[in-house]
Amino acid sequence: MTYIQAIILGIVQGLTEFIPISSTAHLVFASRWTGIYDGNAQQITATIAVIQLGTLAAVFVYFANDIWAISTAFLRDHWRLLTNKRRMRFSGSNGIRPMWMSDESWLGWLVIIGSIPIGIAGIFFKDFIEGPGTKNLWMIATMLIAVALVLLIAEAVGAKRKDIKHLGLTDSLVMGFAQVLALMPGASRSGSTIMGGLFAGEKRETAARFSFLLSIPAITASGLLELRQALKILPHESFVPLIVATLVAGVIGYASIWFLLAYLRRHSTLVFIVYRVILGTVILVLLWQGVISPAINS
Repeated sequence: MTYIQAIILGIVQGLTEFIPISSTAHLVFASRWTGIYDGNAQQITATIAVIQLGTLAAVFVYFANDIWAISTAFLRDHWRLLTNKRRMRFSGSNGIRPMWMSDESWLGWLVIIGSIPIGIAGIFFKDFIEGPGTKNLWMIATMLIAVALVLLIAEAVGAKRKDIKHLGLTDSLVMGFAQVLALMPGASRSGSTIMGGLFAGEKRETAARFSFLLSIPAITASGLLELRQALKILPHESFVPLIVATLVAGVIGYASIWFLLAYLRRHSTLVFIVYRVILGTVILVLLWQGVISPAINS
């Protein structure tokens, strides 16, 4: 991987990881266009997963105060429970939320619970995720359009009333299972989780904020696992460009988070839905006409 290829991949990753338009779809095209690793699916998957650590760093920086508040409250509340032997009383307002637990501590549990589905699915479908099937343009185009249409339905039927402090187990599980869709190329992790949040009655900005927090365990696990794999399968001369790509992705990713949260305070996701449908349709037409090949290594 050259420095030019690295910068291009970093920019594409940073722009598309958090915007609900599918980073995988755009990175597949970017990898084809730049000719990285001559279309080796495993090497491209490892590279993409490692570059995601840059956008993960952007989440940590942007939500540093939230993450600190959640972490300290989580430790404090559970330490007090253990030392004071408080009774496990539950509140009816937020499902089975314990009454002794602060908003921040409860949010920490919701992130943990919501991360379980994709963790299990990621283990069982690891070979498929790393294989060429996840780079197939027929699947990518189909998922671009399918998720766009379901997101449109979520926009139409979602109540859009819940703030971040009103989230419960239902929100965590719905968004957690929606995040599993991100394992399908073209679905978009942010698009799927925001869609789930809207179905659960959350405000758009609330769904996006929880989506970003929910991304931390998933991207961390995926990135670190693939980093270990990348050290084995990637050429040694690619390591420094890979670092450059990760840094670029982090900077652009931070700007993308700011943009999306600001945008969703006043607008719907319609512009992203239209973009997804147009992009998916164009890809399908090009595939049908034989202008491009479906497989990354064809």
